[in-house]
Amino acid sequence: MTSRPLIGITMRLEIDTRRFYLGRDYSEAVHGAGGLPVHLPLIPDEAFIDDVVGGLDGVMLPGSDTDVDPAMFGEDPHPKLKRVVPEKDRTDFLVMAAAERLGTPIFAICYGMQALNVYRGGSLFQDIDSMIEHPVKHEQGIPLDRVSHSITVSTAGRLASAVSETGISEVKVNSHHHQAIRKVGDNLTATAVANDGVIECIEDVRKDRWVVGVQWHPELKWSIDPLSRQLFDEFIIACRMRPTQAASS
Repeated sequence: MTSRPLIGITMRLEIDTRRFYLGRDYSEAVHGAGGLPVHLPLIPDEAFIDDVVGGLDGVMLPGSDTDVDPAMFGEDPHPKLKRVVPEKDRTDFLVMAAAERLGTPIFAICYGMQALNVYRGGSLFQDIDSMIEHPVKHEQGIPLDRVSHSITVSTAGRLASAVSETGISEVKVNSHHHQAIRKVGDNLTATAVANDGVIECIEDVRKDRWVVGVQWHPELKWSIDPLSRQLFDEFIIACRMRPTQAASS
């Protein structure tokens, strides 16, 4: 038996080849922080997802090269909307529903953060450049791991705690997204913003839930960046603690 907590990571779907896939960085970051990554195929079947998530200690919702379907927050598609993969949206939503029932920790990254917000009843700006005045550049391109803009972190919350642990005075992040959170979802609060007002981090307001979403990609720098590593470390710690919490409840 492994002492590493099991962390489910939802995959992507390549439409043309009908292949599930996932960038290596997510699994390597989870493993590097002490977790055991488990790839979750995009099978939007509630019974299947309930069975799988029931055996996990944590869930990671990774980035994606797709957009959340705007129908899920009551809007028609914007002209700049990118590709939508219904299997991705439906599977991630079922995973979040199961995790919510079980109190499973969730770490959501980029698209994953946006999906989390929409699942909780929030909405998105479907295209930053055409919907937000004077935006900074949020699609920085290659090199993907280069930090390109600053964020302002709230004085309280899990991100603030992670920043405090690292002793960083200025937080700069990489950036690879054209959508952003508009209305913040239920039981969530924004705990970091970019200089243009774009929300860069959301957290669950309930103290007994470890649910954090970041708009940047800490998995790309987990091995060399103190804040990225701290976020993964704290996520894995929360996943390790969950069985103890469940047993004592």
